[in-house]
Amino acid sequence: MSHVQRTAYVIPYANTSGTRDAYGGTTELITLDSILVKPEGGRSDTVLVLMHPVSSGTYLPIVTALAKAGHHIIVANSRYRGADTALLMEKVVQDLGETVRHAKTRLGYRKVVLLGWSGGGSLSVYYQQQAAKPTVTSSPSGDGPDLTTLDLPPVDAIMLMAAHISRHHTLTECIDPAILDETDPSKRDPELDLYNPDNPNQPPYSAEFLERFRRAQADRNRRITQWVKEKLATIQNSDRPQDEFCFVVHGTMADPQVLDATIDPNDRTPGESYLGEPQEVNSGAFGLARFTTLRSWLSQWSLDDARGDAVACGPDIAVPALVIFNSADNVCTPAHGHAIFAALGSQDKQIHEIKGANHYYLGADQREPLAEAIGIVDGWLRERDFGPAA
Repeated sequence: MSHVQRTAYVIPYANTSGTRDAYGGTTELITLDSILVKPEGGRSDTVLVLMHPVSSGTYLPIVTALAKAGHHIIVANSRYRGADTALLMEKVVQDLGETVRHAKTRLGYRKVVLLGWSGGGSLSVYYQQQAAKPTVTSSPSGDGPDLTTLDLPPVDAIMLMAAHISRHHTLTECIDPAILDETDPSKRDPELDLYNPDNPNQPPYSAEFLERFRRAQADRNRRITQWVKEKLATIQNSDRPQDEFCFVVHGTMADPQVLDATIDPNDRTPGESYLGEPQEVNSGAFGLARFTTLRSWLSQWSLDDARGDAVACGPDIAVPALVIFNSADNVCTPAHGHAIFAALGSQDKQIHEIKGANHYYLGADQREPLAEAIGIVDGWLRERDFGPAA
């Protein structure tokens, strides 16, 4: 078994956006903390690049296991590592582009494969779409980089593992439609309150209730978006157009499928969310989009405005693509994997389900599922000449 070597480095580049929206450093410079993970002494002209919009995947089991199988992986953090309050997806695309460029020009890799894990899946698809066919000239608010001017380097293949369709799609699946007043989450519609024991709608939920619930979730997302656009327009028409406004989104862990495993069924345990006990998360200090800004909402969370969407961007993908979803995943249920796979325009594409695997491959029972996933990934890469040097 190969020993794994981890080499930390920083990717610095000039900040051209003017304002600063990430903590630390200087306004004039972006610095991306990155780690090259590879087997000691192992050679490869291909590198796998993993970037999540906000999380770090450095010590994910899949990263270490892939390195032990001989592959080289760059785990790069976006400028928003650990804090997505002001995140613009277009700036994360720019960060990923600088990571790919650095891998080729500074580290000497000839081929790059994006490893889009979880929220990195939609980011990877959005990135490759804009690298191959750049069309986005700003974030939805009119801020952020013009992606058509960045000369984003296209990659050679994409692997999407435990990936969801998008951050805005996932938020809308989880947003609590029972909340009637954004400033007072105690004002609730009792018939849409999943955590109200007196609610007559209980698992397993009826098709009629689910249709009403999902429609109400989308309506709440759109109400917030309308308020955001009005608030932002007032700021942009003032004498301080670059000012921001920060706000709280209450109730963002109310997905019926967390409580009802018959919805998009797989092997997940009902009543468990990936962030903890769902009712506590729904009302707690930490959750999807809990703290955000006007511009970030439009770029990251708005159902109708955010562009980092694997299904919407998928038809423009032509490079080889591998989709892997996990049967015990309580974040990305099977519908996500199948929808992404169907949308991808690649002629060379495969989809696989890993039985018994959870979202992170973490736990004493995850050795076999992890080994199966690594076997599929390793074989797929080597068949397409993306494997390590002999």
